[in-house]
Amino acid sequence: DLTEDVAVTRAVRRLADGHQTRVRSARPLIAKAEAVDDVATADLVTQRMQVHEKTAWMLRAMLAGQ
Repeated sequence: DLTEDVAVTRAVRRLADGHQTRVRSARPLIAKAEAVDDVATADLVTQRMQVHEKTAWMLRAMLAGQ
């Protein structure tokens, strides 16, 4: 059903956008953690950011394949 396909595409796009939003909000946290020599926090945020970047990429790749 076309209506269902549109709804699914919209939901996947919103998920991808949400992950990208998380990436953008994480970048300043890394700089702040590094500024106070908090290597553990900077590393944790970097790892989480990588998960969100990869997930956003996979979701967008899925959309491109439709």
